[in-house]
Amino acid sequence: MNRETVTLTQEEQQRAQVLARIQHHTLRAKEAAPLLGLSIRQVRRLLARVRKRGLAALPHGNRGRPSPRRIAEAVRAQVLTLARTRYVGVNDHQLTELLRERDGVRVSRRTVQRLLRAAGIGSPRTRRAPRHRRRRERMLQAGLLVQIDGSHHPWLEDRGPRCVLLAAIDDATGRVVAAVFRDAEDTQGYFLLLRQLVRRYGVPAALYTDRHTIFSPWPRTAAPTLPEQLRGHRDRTQLGRAFHELGIRWIGAHSPQAKGRIERLFGTFQDRLVVELRLAQASTLAEAARVLTRFLPRYNTRFARHPVTPAPAWRPAPSLDALEQICCFKYPRTVANDNTVQLGQRLLQIRPGPQGRSYAHSRIEVHAYLNGTVAVYHHGQRLAAHYCPPSAAPIPPHVLRGRAEPPPPAPPQPRRSIVPPPDHPWRRPMLTTTRRALLQRQE
Repeated sequence: MNRETVTLTQEEQQRAQVLARIQHHTLRAKEAAPLLGLSIRQVRRLLARVRKRGLAALPHGNRGRPSPRRIAEAVRAQVLTLARTRYVGVNDHQLTELLRERDGVRVSRRTVQRLLRAAGIGSPRTRRAPRHRRRRERMLQAGLLVQIDGSHHPWLEDRGPRCVLLAAIDDATGRVVAAVFRDAEDTQGYFLLLRQLVRRYGVPAALYTDRHTIFSPWPRTAAPTLPEQLRGHRDRTQLGRAFHELGIRWIGAHSPQAKGRIERLFGTFQDRLVVELRLAQASTLAEAARVLTRFLPRYNTRFARHPVTPAPAWRPAPSLDALEQICCFKYPRTVANDNTVQLGQRLLQIRPGPQGRSYAHSRIEVHAYLNGTVAVYHHGQRLAAHYCPPSAAPIPPHVLRGRAEPPPPAPPQPRRSIVPPPDHPWRRPMLTTTRRALLQRQE
């Protein structure tokens, strides 16, 4: 029997050694199968081919044969010639489009790139090297840093409306300390999240978020304005003001990778929580909230870890009344002459103060609470106020005339051009004073 001379790879040489041990009865096929990563039947087929053809049966049959899908040499030469002449300096993607549109050469961008690099033709534009990122270690104590963010995702799939999940995760332990479903990523939702966090665990030392305008209204590079310099601090959003009143330091991330802890949390939730909502057939925000309440304890038990320092760094939470005064919307206003202030589309009527005092032109602060109520404060003192009844809309003129609906508008009249007559003063030549006096003297 003729034995072919072949060159074996390292993997094929190891396979040949195992098969040789089987032939010498020092190893059984059942024991060789896990060593080769094959089934017992495949080991026996391979052993039969080796006995028939020798080691030439181990390499794949297509080794050394040209690929039937290879590019023709004429096309290869045409692409390289055009890249060096007509399309010199063109990037790979545009070169692929030009070859297809202008020359009828239909090859993929990856193929063009491979041909050019093999011929030593580099890209005209080099990509910027990726920035080096260093792994940030976890905080040592729970409560030192909390990351908060919102995730826009079809949490209810096609069973209900599209909603946003707002969540807060402790950096030291990976524990989800607060979460709430909302229709949109808004300030009121973050107020609810902050209130839930503070009531359950306490006040954290710092909050790590993205640079959404909900948290900061100005870019970090912008210079402070003159009013901000006079006040001694930058303008704050409603959430920024609440963080300041609670003594929480706000840290804005410069990239999603910087707050990767909560980004990975949302990736896990989009896998696990979506399944929980589907199994519960949740179709409304209220049902999703109930599923979330049952899901969070099980998630924290499964994924939360112990911090390096057992003593937590949470600061004591303020009283419920103080927390309600912080987690609300505060609007500075100036009282009008009739002792009213405007909040949105409604008017608030301020009642007289002691001895019938008027608050006209006074600076007051309107507090809009999360439960829908409002309050007016002047120098820390709450003033009595109530909403004015909505003013009646003016009656349309067509109703006063007894018509059921307004008359149709008159069609626009074409604009008539006015041509002055020949003796019009506009057509007379303009005479200067000197020229007019000269003419009168000649007459």
